[in-house]
Amino acid sequence: MKNLSGNNSNSHNGNPLGWERMPVLLFKFALPAIIAMVVSSLYNVVDQIFIGHGVGYLGNAATNVAFPLNTICIAIMLTLGIGSATRFSIYLGQKKEEDAAKVVGSGIVMMTIFGVAYMILVEIFCQPLLKLFGATDEILEYAIEYTKITAIGMPFVMLQNGISKLTMADGSPTYSMMTMLIGCILNTILDPIMIFVFHMGVKGAAIATVIGQIVSFIAALTYMWQFKRVSLKPEYFKFSIKETLTTIKMGMSPGLTQLAITLVQVTMNLSLVHYGNQSAYGSSIPLAGTGIVMKINAIVISVIIGLNQGLQPILGFNYGARNFDRVKQAFLLAVKFAAVITISALIIFEVYPRGVIGLFGSGDENYVKYSIHFMRIFLCLLPLGAFQMLSANFFSSTGKAIKGAMLSLTRQVIFFIPLLLTLPLFMGFEGILWTGPIADFISFLVVLYFILVEFKKMSSSQIQEQ
Repeated sequence: MKNLSGNNSNSHNGNPLGWERMPVLLFKFALPAIIAMVVSSLYNVVDQIFIGHGVGYLGNAATNVAFPLNTICIAIMLTLGIGSATRFSIYLGQKKEEDAAKVVGSGIVMMTIFGVAYMILVEIFCQPLLKLFGATDEILEYAIEYTKITAIGMPFVMLQNGISKLTMADGSPTYSMMTMLIGCILNTILDPIMIFVFHMGVKGAAIATVIGQIVSFIAALTYMWQFKRVSLKPEYFKFSIKETLTTIKMGMSPGLTQLAITLVQVTMNLSLVHYGNQSAYGSSIPLAGTGIVMKINAIVISVIIGLNQGLQPILGFNYGARNFDRVKQAFLLAVKFAAVITISALIIFEVYPRGVIGLFGSGDENYVKYSIHFMRIFLCLLPLGAFQMLSANFFSSTGKAIKGAMLSLTRQVIFFIPLLLTLPLFMGFEGILWTGPIADFISFLVVLYFILVEFKKMSSSQIQEQ
């Protein structure tokens, strides 16, 4: 069976996952994934920056209420993309190349059907969905204009992401990364042209995003003729309910996590509108400021997600080989790296928030004041949130999928939403801001307990085997 070293040996010594120096190994596996995830998150951030300068904070508020539709799209594409890539890898490991090739074909058909269906639903129900997500009369027109155009790109982004995951599973992570990078660069170039040269406002930003997504899709599609491990045939490209259900099962965990994020976004937007109307800020300023902070935070989170993706095969291989010292070493090294990233980001957010907010355009003093205040409070325990994400991934990567899925939901659903619904009852509008750090702290304590228990079990097993 072919392994990651290009060797045909399955021995512990034949695979670098079992012997390579851990910093080198983690860097090699995590860097392409981190770059790909950061590039993906930059699509929305770039739009926010240019919309903020060209349209104003109402334009940013509009993209914030439209963002849950994007996260639902991400949930679908992660479910199908990761599910297909996982099945592809398993079949390759079993030397069932034809079955692996069929997964590619059925996966592409699935992504096309789901992508087109989702686009049609968004186009038809655009206005009621945006109102459900918290759009006020003041920003509804902007939100509809932006959403109806970006919906056109959803089938392309689903297919691009799915093919990208299969490309990585086929052993070409750099190619996968480049397909995402091309679209992001193009979007960054087109955004100011559409907004400032052609004066198209949020419509221009949406068009730039879709063009970037289509170009990324075309770049990813060219890999269909370059697969290294399998040969694709036209008869493999067909829809099967059985194949679809199996793929969804394989990719369900990351999809559910994204849906949980969507639920959090919608609940947060509705709370901001309701309690914002009772504050000095009104409803539109909190929607705009919160949206910006969330997009900034998404860049930091994308680094942690990329780190998780690179860490996953290292943990899985060494856990399966019962090399528990390397499992602990890999996890703790990732925790240290995440701590450096998140603490550095936190220092910037706490010390220089006005400069960060200023990247996204200007507004009245109330808007700037709220955005700074929200950023300083909501993200103050960011490093603990990163530890929670790494810990949940630890259990998923070591074969404990149910425990991993449950722990991944602790922060977003189990603690965050109940806190979001109850804290404002006692603290008013300020309670919304403190929901994030309190949820981070409680979920950190929970995952820390499970990690310590698991480390103790691994140590006991290792002693018994000596």
